Amino acid sequence: MSARLVLVQGDITRQDVDAVVNAANSSLLGGGGVDGAIHRAGGPEILAACRALRASHYGRGLPTGQAVATTAGRLPARHVIHTVGPRWSATEDRSDLLASCYRESLRTAVELGARTVAFPAISTGIYGWPLDDGARIAVRTVRAEAAPGIEEIRFVVFDERAHEVFARALK
Repeated sequence: MSARLVLVQGDITRQDVDAVVNAANSSLLGGGGVDGAIHRAGGPEILAACRALRASHYGRGLPTGQAVATTAGRLPARHVIHTVGPRWSATEDRSDLLASCYRESLRTAVELGARTVAFPAISTGIYGWPLDDGARIAVRTVRAEAAPGIEEIRFVVFDERAHEVFARALK
């Protein structure tokens, strides 16, 4: 991995990058948290692109761990890469699915020719993934991925606690 890893505390919808990753729900039609923020800030173009995806390849929704790109609408980014993180489970290890979100998003970013990518802390909000574990999986996965052409991978977290946790994982 030759990409520079950067940690930012802030609003993912304001990141001037080639691709911003959306922690989407499987419907691709918007929701809460990061998903809702991206749809609100990006405007109706993102929803229209997601509806077109639902009408063609993803009639049943985007499967967990997969990724697909759309326009970024009014966001400063050029593309939105939507990925569906797993819900955390105390009885079933879904770590591979969470790692797949990062891998598949990077694969999609490479296909788009992106040089800069911004990730949220996938699944650590409403989906209940423990932040420490989510940060460890995120950092380990992006470090292990060969992502030719990608120069910067930015983790954009919302609050101070998440910033501290990701900072530890990046050390």
